[in-house]
Amino acid sequence: MSESGDFEIVRLVSSDGHEFVVEKKIAMVSGTIKSMLSGPGHFTETQLGVINFKEISTPILEKVIQYFHYKMKHSNSTQEIPDFPIEPEIALELLMAANFLDT
Repeated sequence: MSESGDFEIVRLVSSDGHEFVVEKKIAMVSGTIKSMLSGPGHFTETQLGVINFKEISTPILEKVIQYFHYKMKHSNSTQEIPDFPIEPEIALELLMAANFLDT
C-alpha cells in the first residue's frame, strides 16, 4: 500500500471487533464504502483501508459481505439469477445495514 491508499484489500470491522478481509473491488459494491475509499480528502479509511462499523454486528456484516460476492458474481449474468438467501430472523437488521451501506 502506498501513501495514497492504493491497496487491493480492505478490512471491514464489525461492532464486535471481528475483522473481515475483503478484496477492494468486492467491497466497492457498497456505495457508502466506495465513497469512503475513493472520495476526496484525507480520511483514515482512504489512507489505511480499514473501515469500522460500530452499528453492524458480526453476523450481519458477514451476510452483507456474502451479498457483495453474490452481486459481483451475478452482475452481468445472462442466466436466471438465484435468490439470495436471507434468514427471517436477521431480515430487519440486514435491511438497515444494507440501507446504510447503499447496497
